[in-house]
Amino acid sequence: MENKLKIVNGDILTPYKIIKGGSVLIESGKIVEVSQSYIDAPGAEVIDAQGNYVSPGFIDLHVHGGGGYDFMDRSVEAFLNIAELHAKHGTTAMCPTTLTSLKEDLIKTLHAYEEANKINTHGARFLGMHIEGPYFSMEQRGAQDPRYIRKPDPNEYKEILQWAHLISRWSAAPELDGAMEFARYLKSVGVLPAIAHTDAIYEEVQEAFENGYTLLTHFYSAMSGVTRRNAYRYAGVVESGYLIDELDVEIIADGVHLPVPLLQLIYKIKGPSRTALITDAMRGAGMGEGESILGDLKDGVKVIIEDGVAKLPDRTAFAGSVATADRLVRTIHKDAGIGLLETIQMITSTPARIIGLGDKKGSITIGKDADIVIFDEDINIINTIIEGKSIYQNEDFAERLIKSQSI
Repeated sequence: MENKLKIVNGDILTPYKIIKGGSVLIESGKIVEVSQSYIDAPGAEVIDAQGNYVSPGFIDLHVHGGGGYDFMDRSVEAFLNIAELHAKHGTTAMCPTTLTSLKEDLIKTLHAYEEANKINTHGARFLGMHIEGPYFSMEQRGAQDPRYIRKPDPNEYKEILQWAHLISRWSAAPELDGAMEFARYLKSVGVLPAIAHTDAIYEEVQEAFENGYTLLTHFYSAMSGVTRRNAYRYAGVVESGYLIDELDVEIIADGVHLPVPLLQLIYKIKGPSRTALITDAMRGAGMGEGESILGDLKDGVKVIIEDGVAKLPDRTAFAGSVATADRLVRTIHKDAGIGLLETIQMITSTPARIIGLGDKKGSITIGKDADIVIFDEDINIINTIIEGKSIYQNEDFAERLIKSQSI
């Protein structure tokens, strides 16, 4: 008998409307029916959503760590613990993200990813690595370690891209020598080129877009705006994101990296179909305030977690967020006043499309993976379901949500 799971009595967030008191039937990890009424499914396990929201699982395209771990720890343990921590906050799929480092460390991280991916059954699923750096602008490095920042080297990146099947995206500064050739090579092996930590002007971004760079990494953060050179003003990367309609942007919507007015501006111009919410979370996510490390525990950058964000010790720059996906949704919906369906689109179907998985993930639609999150009106996560299996239940709600008997 196929494994069946039925979610009943929930307000289902579909791509177009909210189905009040609806039902979802899952078989063998796939969504097979979505209904406004009762679904007859003998033998199915039943989850009573008790009138709470039933949403597609959250997809985080840019995350470095959490729960005291960082992917640059280069261990299977780190990968699995980060995935489990973020699943508790509604993330059902993610792109584990690196930091600027030595080539050898990147390759070790890829090997750890490959091993962890084979046994990751209790956390957010991995969608391929996001290589962030080392090909960045020194002037826009932010918290990236300057010791490892360099220009694109074909011998180096072609060696790393022998593992292209493990990599989904790579972020770089397009104004660097060799950056166009780099983007074309990424596209040839199926990896998404993204723009990050860059001092480019509009004309350089336009050329980059034409060569395959279609995503702006953590929009506004570590990128140029309007600059002046020899008395003349030039539009920067931020303005390029607005001017080039087809460019996607991802935003750290923790309410700190970008204040509410900027979140509203991005939404007004780019809209939910071109904007993805990301955590950019480092190892301090899910932890308390105090000292922490960005990147490798032995050789990473010391940071301070305070005011709901990670900062460099001298407080001159942010050093990654400590947000989780539920916080992003809460900030956009509650603080920025954006509709719930549009908010959910920015953390489900839009990132799924950007990463090339729109046909499999990102919406509660028949035939797609059964990655589902149940949350209340305050965006408190009640249940996280991945590929049809409940992997996290909020203990405060578990007894009244889960019915073990068949209906």
